[in-house]
Amino acid sequence: MSLSLTIKLHLASSSSSHLTLNSHHHHAKKVTTFKTCSYNTKIRPKPIYSTNPLIIPTCRVRSRVQCGAMIKSSLIEPDGGALVDLVVPESVRGAKIIEAETLPKVQLTRIDLEWVHVVAEGWASPLRGFMREEEYLQTLHFNSLRVKDGSLVNMSLPIVLAIDDETKGRIGSSSHVGLLGPDGDCVAILRSFEIYKHNKEERIARTWGTTAPGLPYVEEVITRAGNWLIGGDLEVLKPIKYNDGLDNYRLSPKQLREEFDKREADAVFAFQLRNPVHNGHALLMNDTRKRLLEMGYKNPILLLHPLGGFTKADDVPLDVRMEQHSKVLEDGVLDPETTIVAIFPSPMHYAGPTEVQWHAKARINAGANFYIVGRDPAGMGHPTEKRDLYDPDHGKKVLSMAPGLEKLNILPFRVAAYDTKVNKMAFFDPTRAKDFLFISGTKMRAFAKSGENPPEGFMCPSGWKVLVKYYESLQAEEPSEQPVLST
Repeated sequence: MSLSLTIKLHLASSSSSHLTLNSHHHHAKKVTTFKTCSYNTKIRPKPIYSTNPLIIPTCRVRSRVQCGAMIKSSLIEPDGGALVDLVVPESVRGAKIIEAETLPKVQLTRIDLEWVHVVAEGWASPLRGFMREEEYLQTLHFNSLRVKDGSLVNMSLPIVLAIDDETKGRIGSSSHVGLLGPDGDCVAILRSFEIYKHNKEERIARTWGTTAPGLPYVEEVITRAGNWLIGGDLEVLKPIKYNDGLDNYRLSPKQLREEFDKREADAVFAFQLRNPVHNGHALLMNDTRKRLLEMGYKNPILLLHPLGGFTKADDVPLDVRMEQHSKVLEDGVLDPETTIVAIFPSPMHYAGPTEVQWHAKARINAGANFYIVGRDPAGMGHPTEKRDLYDPDHGKKVLSMAPGLEKLNILPFRVAAYDTKVNKMAFFDPTRAKDFLFISGTKMRAFAKSGENPPEGFMCPSGWKVLVKYYESLQAEEPSEQPVLST
């Protein structure tokens, strides 16, 4: 099967980039590696307006034509060929709500609701609900699902709903159940479901590669979950909203694809993050756009896509991160006219190479045809030992080989660090390693808590003030940390 790209890749005759193609069942796997150079990441500031303050309104939409033929509006097809949309039409919503009230009920947690949101909008296309046992086993053992035409789509994380013995008994012989949100409202109907055993140890071992205590998602979700899983087709009664002031940033895959079309993007490169944006991140994103321009693209658009679901307790909260991201655009570190900032609603597993496949797959469904991956994506420190839980290079290696991701262009990047010779973030040069400082998220938090400024050029000043203000607002102080700089 050929690549599902509607815009051809034009390579400039330059030694600064190359394309690697690996044949796999007639798929071409593209891993684009960029040779980087030093340049100024500062961009002329632009005003920010519109319903989503981080999206510049587009005044005109023109049909894109190449060689006399209309170009398809989407740069990459969603998995399964069409986006899943499980929110019921308004014309039948009232009848569905009345029906839902008559059904046995299953209570959802906040994280369960986040998964309803993810599936309803098509981030997990072609999945149409919580996984039945056949889908669960394929995901757990193969990191993929086989669709009706025999092809594979990537699916590396189980998207499941757990219930306890009492709920299972209350459901009885019913074929459908209503799903209650955390506030008690019925948010969805789960149809034609099946119930099967929730083997927690197997799920944990296969998803994380360890059963060590202290895994954040395991402790928050799986350990306290019931011993049964219920899977079926979802009908979501209305769009999921959180009423936290950030709903306007939660653009669905359909909305993102429409925005890319309005911007007349001929390439979309996605950057997943769960931390504040520092100038090293900006260097990577701006360098990526520069290289795409050199490769022949005319209008590459950055999808800056912070994760908005469950995160561990010491991560910076979503509202603070979003305020910090807005300052990065206001200060011109990233260009608002070529950047879309939106929230990815998925919960975070911290499952390393297994989870990074999910992050990449979801961006395919959102319309991104390039995905930036760096060191230790979706990773964390080992919960009981002083080491990384995963090899920091395995995430990008796995993405280049993962079944079902063949149509996505993977963009590995070099490590960025603080260069003390030029007092700014730069790509790490191992030949002069002693000149570089690595400022981790933990060290960055220690700076902010103590009110100490990071080295000049590490982060835009207004973005840094947001973090300092957040940590000053915390009532309880955490134990003092080790020195915040290391070579």
